[in-house]
Amino acid sequence: MTNREKLLELELRMNQQVLGQESLVRMLIVALLCDGHVLLEGLPGLAKTRAVRELARHVEGDFRRIQFTPDLLPSDITGSEIYQQNATREEDQFRFRPGPVFGNIILADEINRASARVQSALLEAMEERHVTVAGKTWPLPGVFMVLATQNPVDQEGTWPLPEAQLDRFLMKVLVDYPSKANEQKVMQLVRSEQQQKYQSDTQESQEKPPETLMLSQQDIATCWQEISAVYVAPTIENYIVNLVDMTRHPQGISDTLASYITFGVSPRGTLALDRCGRALAWLEGRDAVLPEDIQRVAPAVLRHRLMLSYQANADNCSPDDVIKLLLDAVVA
Repeated sequence: MTNREKLLELELRMNQQVLGQESLVRMLIVALLCDGHVLLEGLPGLAKTRAVRELARHVEGDFRRIQFTPDLLPSDITGSEIYQQNATREEDQFRFRPGPVFGNIILADEINRASARVQSALLEAMEERHVTVAGKTWPLPGVFMVLATQNPVDQEGTWPLPEAQLDRFLMKVLVDYPSKANEQKVMQLVRSEQQQKYQSDTQESQEKPPETLMLSQQDIATCWQEISAVYVAPTIENYIVNLVDMTRHPQGISDTLASYITFGVSPRGTLALDRCGRALAWLEGRDAVLPEDIQRVAPAVLRHRLMLSYQANADNCSPDDVIKLLLDAVVA
């Protein structure tokens, strides 16, 4: 089985466990192939955490879950130095105890409930891939992915993440309610899982449990290498640059759109479109990026990088509405 076939099999298995969220599953896999972080936003109970756990179950490495709360401290994430009373040498009296951020797949659950100090502690890890404690720098694992969930900012006890932190996320994926048909399947799936969980030893099923598809870290590194070789034509590069530039100069489309955008997308958005476009093309078995690849990843890549004005909020214009106008106006 090739690495691409493994990723497609992973997507199939995740869709069997996370019903009705095919777009969410696809974007999580694309982010894994891009070595990037993802922000998942949706109301409670929409399988955000379940999707992250299902991804981590098939990836070799350590899975860590951090529950963000208002009383969380930065050291609760990065780790801290512990004093050893019986140490023989002075320099050995303090030993660094790594925090939960030293894992491969990190679930930052309800990230927008923690204080600004805690949010800043995560910035260095996400961008630089290391943490600094007591003047010493500690590198993070090679495969390091932060999958953060957040409730909408109008929920009780939440507040918006700072723009600098949002820009560190490769994608922001919106999770919506499943359809009625899928919700019925969810009910049946959870009922089946409960039956297996509470089944007594004497009534244990004789069926062999399905084997877990395990992606090794070497498999993931090989995927990164193959994706880096996917061809991006100069016309596609111009399309990406023009798309991002139009967020900074929206008056080229219309004065109304210009009144909706306060600040456009940063250069990180340009790089993210390039990376995600190459990953999506590779996942679909192509060795070159098409305009359709950029258009499919554009909402997830750009929606959290656009800063809209009060006028946009008054007119109920969302970032996705602005992105749709941009995609319609910019010709590939």
